[in-house]
Amino acid sequence: MFERFATRSLKLERLDTGDFTPEEYAKWHREMRYIHRLFGEMRALKPELLPEARRVDGSVKILDVGAGSGELLRAVHRWLGTQQSVLVGAEIDAKSARAINRGSVKGEINAIQCDALRMPFADNSFDFAYCSLFLHHFADEKAVTLLREMSRVASRGIFVIDLHRSPVAFYFYRAVAGVFLQPFTREDGALSILRSFKPAEMRKLAAEAGLSNIRVRRSAAYRLVLSAHLQGPAS
Repeated sequence: MFERFATRSLKLERLDTGDFTPEEYAKWHREMRYIHRLFGEMRALKPELLPEARRVDGSVKILDVGAGSGELLRAVHRWLGTQQSVLVGAEIDAKSARAINRGSVKGEINAIQCDALRMPFADNSFDFAYCSLFLHHFADEKAVTLLREMSRVASRGIFVIDLHRSPVAFYFYRAVAGVFLQPFTREDGALSILRSFKPAEMRKLAAEAGLSNIRVRRSAAYRLVLSAHLQGPAS
């Protein structure tokens, strides 16, 4: 029964194959906003990112890789309060990038349409880069490429929030999602858990990407948080 959790699934999600309607995708965005709020992404990111951001003199530059609806970027903006910041979302979907730009106060949050594995930013363009529920969309080799690319553009550190692959997370999610979520979100979410990681697997990918100061901790709602602090400029 539990053999399927021993290794990552390689089956692609519908979100990755494009097998969804515009209506399903729009509803997925709405449902993901609630998932971010209720099931741990904000809770996982804030204690990692905010103390580090506070140590930056002047304007802090932060990149959200695979920004989706921009919900986390807006949360980061609220957390920073009056601290000056440059907040950018990298998102491959053109409509999502445009939606982030439309929904933001001019100059506070910006989105760029681009491939996360080949981002159009110079080395060390940002202080920090993070991604949430994004790494599991890549097979191991490309996941390593993503981590390298994030560390290339971030001078101080990167943070990766993803799912912890476990039977409890899988069956709990299926029970709850069957009541509240559309089939597209429900099916892709269950597959996301099967494609996700165990702590040792995340550490191994980070080591293969050449990262140092690696830490992986468990967060609420079966989330894992990978952090790697880089050699940044003196504050």
